[in-house]
Amino acid sequence: MSLLDKLERRFRRFAIPQLTLYIVVGQVVFYGLVMAGVIEFEQMLLIPGIVLQGEVWRLITFVLIPPVTEPIFVIFAWYLFYLMGTALEKHWGVFRYNIYLLIAYLTTIAMSFFTPGLAATNAFIGGSVFLAFAFLYPDFVLYLFFILPIRIKWLALVTWIGYFLSFVFGGWSGRLLVLASILNFLLFFGKDIIRKVKYGRRHMVRQAKEYSRRDEPLHRCVICGATEKTDRKLEFRYCGQCRPVACYCMEHLKDHEHIGGE
Repeated sequence: MSLLDKLERRFRRFAIPQLTLYIVVGQVVFYGLVMAGVIEFEQMLLIPGIVLQGEVWRLITFVLIPPVTEPIFVIFAWYLFYLMGTALEKHWGVFRYNIYLLIAYLTTIAMSFFTPGLAATNAFIGGSVFLAFAFLYPDFVLYLFFILPIRIKWLALVTWIGYFLSFVFGGWSGRLLVLASILNFLLFFGKDIIRKVKYGRRHMVRQAKEYSRRDEPLHRCVICGATEKTDRKLEFRYCGQCRPVACYCMEHLKDHEHIGGE
């Protein structure tokens, strides 16, 4: 039994069903408050240096900041996040989905404290949900802005490239948040990825052997080594008195010494 199985048996009752819905509703509420001028997004940002000064609510409110601010795009982003999160919860169960989000949340906070003067974003938490969904349902067709159809695996590829570029060319804050984003993904899918890599390697080796066998000649003279590929006009015969049965071109078939004979 894995550690996750043990944790689920012990703490399953504390899992929160429909957690994705609560996050989306929270973002909708805070988005409305910001649009109404009641609060500002700057008051919700996760800035560890300010958290250490007493504004601990930022540890929660940064999760409730919408991924974008434009009304049309934010509605699409909420719909997409709810769609993917609900699918993951149905696939894993409530507890495991909670754990997946919890790991992303805690690692984002932990990594942010390495750069206490900079604001951390929740975009990578949503990104980890997106990558998990794309891994489980790579052929899911997503209609961008409800119009343009595209398989989600290609969007995931773009996301991985973006993460790679951020890690290589970005600052340390971005690098740490990328690590926080993919840590839970690797914890949940690491074994599956290794299994797929091994299967892919075996498949390539098997294909290489099949192609090499296709290139091998059917007939080869045991004396001169000629084959039907070296000369298409050659004819070949097999001698049943040789042990094992041997192939000869017509030129060397006559008067040959039997292999294995006395």
